[in-house]
Amino acid sequence: MSQRNKLKIINDPIYGFITIPNELIFDLIEHPYFQRLRRISQMGLSHLVYPGAQHTRFHHALGCLHLMRKAVQVLRFKSVAIDEEEENALYIAILLHDIGHGPFSHAMENSIIEGVSHEHLSLQFMQKLNEEFEGKLSLAIQLFTNQHPKAFLGQLLASQLDIDRLDYLKRDSFYTGVAEGNINAERLITMLNVKDSNLVVEEKGIYSVEKFLVARRLMYWQVYLHKTGLVAEQLLIKMLKRAKFLMQNEVHLEASKNLTFFMKQQVKKENLSDEIMDRFSTLDDYDILSAIKSWVDCGDEILERLCKMILHRNLLKVKLKSKPVSEEKFKNYFNAEKEKHQYTDEEASYFVFSGSTSNLAYQTRTTPINILFKNGKIKDVSKASDQLNLKALAKPVVKYYMCHPKTNN
Repeated sequence: MSQRNKLKIINDPIYGFITIPNELIFDLIEHPYFQRLRRISQMGLSHLVYPGAQHTRFHHALGCLHLMRKAVQVLRFKSVAIDEEEENALYIAILLHDIGHGPFSHAMENSIIEGVSHEHLSLQFMQKLNEEFEGKLSLAIQLFTNQHPKAFLGQLLASQLDIDRLDYLKRDSFYTGVAEGNINAERLITMLNVKDSNLVVEEKGIYSVEKFLVARRLMYWQVYLHKTGLVAEQLLIKMLKRAKFLMQNEVHLEASKNLTFFMKQQVKKENLSDEIMDRFSTLDDYDILSAIKSWVDCGDEILERLCKMILHRNLLKVKLKSKPVSEEKFKNYFNAEKEKHQYTDEEASYFVFSGSTSNLAYQTRTTPINILFKNGKIKDVSKASDQLNLKALAKPVVKYYMCHPKTNN
């Protein structure tokens, strides 16, 4: 019997051929936990705005693996000490960094398991895999939790200029067709170096960093926080909230076995168990889409309306402004919805609501992007750059929204 070839080559539309570096990485990719990422959309409901945005967390994780391999090669060429064990741990950690995402990625974070981030769930999955793979993920977990003495290894995984951001900006720009987000990830990686155990960018890479930060800001306003995508995600959250309310009040709703479990149980950080993690590991976009299609005629008017809005892309009207919506204006829309459908305050709140969203392209306080000059000095990019707008990018921009039904809804 011939042994299976585990050193596969994958064709990626962004980078071309991606090679799998070793058998352990192959086995992790083959694991059901990781294969589930094929069924988790990278950008939630953004495809309702940009039809091409149908790529998955699986694509993104493999892209990150590819870029991490490039980063290790570049740093070793510059005499940065990364041993084979550390190298493999970097590959494992970046491959699995998003393995804890639930259906529709960020759109439903905290909706299925309350108050638990996808990073915490990723760590839980990595610990379960570490048991299964007899401790071979221990160093990767150390890097993922930022507990390694070589700070730059953790910074490659999570910082203002990490491998995760380099891939998702380039990938999301490609699939949405929003050219403003396209960055030169390879150039940025080529400019990386290490000084005093911290990740830095060489002086000649400063313009690439400027482009990266501007691209990130534009992608947030134009894509990630697009008002239509924002209202679609809010409707998805409210749909799940209504379904939970009904199920917990003994109303029967058709759904997959494990989705039903999470709808009926109050799962929080303190009661996460192996059984719950195994149930969560089966959930993906298909569970939610199947439920939406079942619930369009479930008999509850609120849930039916919410499901039809998402399914037929007949969304609420949304206004995005730099100042909060006046209380008087909000009450007018809210009361009109109540009167039209004879709703209670709680029922009307599913269709008329307000909130805020913010965008901070660059955080100067946490792991700043440092530029290494030829004389050995290091400066934060916002101080080293001659572009005045970089300082503006370090200030949070808050926008306020109000959503309400269109006149024909």
